[in-house]
Amino acid sequence: MATKCDEKTSKFASKLVGLLTGLLLLSLTTGCEQKDTFEVIKERGTLRVVTRLSPTTYYRDNTGHTGFEYQLAVRLANHLGVQLELSTESTLSGVFRRLREGSADIAAAGLTLTPARSAEFLHSEPYFSVQPQVIYRTGSTRPNSLSELGNQTVLVLEQSSHLEQLKELANAHTDLNWKIIASTDSAALLDALDEPHPLAILDDYEFRLQQPLYPRLKPAFDIFPEQSLTWYFNARDDSTQLVESVNLFLQEIKEDGVLDGLAQTFFNFDPLVSRAGSFTFSQNMETVLPIYEHLIRQVAHEYNVNWALLGAMAYQESHWDPKATSFTGVRGMMMLTRRTAEELGIKNRLDPLESLRGGARYLVKLKRRLGPSIPEPDRTYFAMAAYNIGMGHLQDARILTQTEGDNPDAWVDVMKHLPKLQKPIYYRKARFGYARGSEAVTYVQNIRHYANILSWRDISEGQVLPSHNSRDYLPETLQNLPILGF
Repeated sequence: MATKCDEKTSKFASKLVGLLTGLLLLSLTTGCEQKDTFEVIKERGTLRVVTRLSPTTYYRDNTGHTGFEYQLAVRLANHLGVQLELSTESTLSGVFRRLREGSADIAAAGLTLTPARSAEFLHSEPYFSVQPQVIYRTGSTRPNSLSELGNQTVLVLEQSSHLEQLKELANAHTDLNWKIIASTDSAALLDALDEPHPLAILDDYEFRLQQPLYPRLKPAFDIFPEQSLTWYFNARDDSTQLVESVNLFLQEIKEDGVLDGLAQTFFNFDPLVSRAGSFTFSQNMETVLPIYEHLIRQVAHEYNVNWALLGAMAYQESHWDPKATSFTGVRGMMMLTRRTAEELGIKNRLDPLESLRGGARYLVKLKRRLGPSIPEPDRTYFAMAAYNIGMGHLQDARILTQTEGDNPDAWVDVMKHLPKLQKPIYYRKARFGYARGSEAVTYVQNIRHYANILSWRDISEGQVLPSHNSRDYLPETLQNLPILGF
């Protein structure tokens, strides 16, 4: 016969089983809710990346949508086997808000690694190092150290890591003063430099890209230790597995040279233009370009050529002078030879519209003559070199490049060997003989430089790029290739 004690024990056991069952079900339910962001991305089939519109992160050039962070994001999406959905925010607070609310999986926006950010968000391994610098306006006194900043006001971008570091330094340097520029755009910071405020803080790679627009500005000294760029992750869900996958991806592109190649492409190419030359170009942008910009844009649209590229070629050829004439007989804004003009059906080389159409048509024609193995934008660089030096000499340089063990389809390799065509030991063996290879290299690099300035001017004036799926804009054949800027 059951006792009261047995009944109590039975009731207790029943409640205990119910409690354990409930906890198990709660655990299983919670486990489903905490699915890793990596798994969600794979199931969704898309990687949602938030970035900023800037020359160092994301913008549009003659190949379409591009930029250092964009190119990395495209490659990561391919690595994961999903499509890229890219969106932009105009402020850093907007970028991090997207991570907090879970509407973005990754923030790839040229973000530095800081204690405050890493305390809130998971982040990737560092993938690029930057050096914060004090920038000063020439004509003012150049400071050489932190101690010389006393009683001066330094401009700094809002929400930047530089602002965090300045606040920490102020504990030991009580005379340190700063003014916050309500923007995340480095151009806005540099625009604010004037006689009352001749100093600012900016990372070296951003300043190198912007300096052509500001020929009167120069770096004074390195103010903080080097900082690391990193990607931050969705803070609403568990992103541990996604972080591991991203770190593996970053390690792979470091080892195979893709990361260094992209960094050099977007940040480190030498424009070969002097500060005086940049200043002259800046003046011409304000005084001469407005007269012809509508024609340049019209012709670029007609021939499906990037307007900034065509405008840069016209500047390199003639400084936008439709009446320009050289002692070799080339004339007009695009400096066409008589023979080339006749082949292209150009009757009046001194007419700016006809000259621009002739130059654009000739560039397109040269691109079509190049082999299918050459990807963009190298194909455009080669066509520009041929525009300057002739297709025969360009092909000689490509053959020489291959002979020397480099890639004849890569401009970064061919430009190393083009100048050799000025040396007898090389040009005597070349089919088309001597060529001014150094001039061709300078020609292409200067055009890239000027085209970037024109493009960044559009960005600084408020060009807005829509959110999009990368596969709508990036040709399949280019998705796994290092895609360069101008």
